[in-house]
Amino acid sequence: MAKKNYTKKELINKVYQNLGFSKNFSSIIINDFFDYISSQLIKTKKVKISSFGTFDVISKNERIGRNPKTKVEAKIAARKVVRFKASDIIKKKINN
Repeated sequence: MAKKNYTKKELINKVYQNLGFSKNFSSIIINDFFDYISSQLIKTKKVKISSFGTFDVISKNERIGRNPKTKVEAKIAARKVVRFKASDIIKKKINN
């Protein structure tokens, strides 16, 4: 199965085709959606979208990693990452 990455442009075109809004307005909708999710993650550290899933910000500690090609060890800095946990509804759709 081929891996498919979606771009904002593809999402904008889907909104344009399925809902009939102009491409400019569809672009505003998609960009505002992602901006809102991002700002809420920064502010509250967690965003739950009912029947879809939950995004939350977690902290990762500093650790030692290894370059798989050169086998050279390097320090990986502490950082925050976004984790996604799918809802049970999405999990059931995927597994059926």
